[in-house]
Parts: sequence; C-alpha cells; structure tokens
Amino acid sequence: MKSFNKILAGVIALGFLASCSVKGPLMVTNNTNAGKRGEASRTIFLGLGFGHTDSGAITAAKKGKISKIATVDYKVQGGLLSRTYSVIVTGE
Repeated sequence: MKSFNKILAGVIALGFLASCSVKGPLMVTNNTNAGKRGEASRTIFLGLGFGHTDSGAITAAKKGKISKIATVDYKVQGGLLSRTYSVIVTGE
C-alpha cells in the first residue's frame, strides 16, 4: 500500500508540473519576412480571464514595430491551473 501511495503522489506531482503547447499558422501573405517579430499574449487562470488584454494580430504587429505583416501564428500553452494564448506576427 505504501508503494501505491508513492506512485500516486508521483503521478499527481507530474500532473502539476506537466504542460502542453500547441502552435500553428493562421495566415500567410505575399509580404516579405524581414525578421521582425511581435507577440501579444493573454493568460487565463482557472478558466477565468481577469481584465482586458488585447491579444490580436494588430497589437502584436505594433509591439514588433511591423508595418507589413508576412505571417500570423498562434500558440496555446496550457498547464494545470492556467493557459496562455499568444498571437505571433512576423514581417517588415
């Protein structure tokens, strides 16, 4: 019984430390990619979003000082208690 409790505690600890990440493309244009990158993110705790955070492509482009967008990607990183949604923009 003691070994079962240790294994169960280990599985629960790994569950708290585990995280998952998904990334993929949203949009591609004919504009050239000059190596500039901008990112806008929003983190949700326990399924609740507090405050207002703009995590759109235009905000990400402004943060990266991008005037012509080449690609727009998204990334979702999830943990046990929180999840972060990001939009990544590249361009010139």
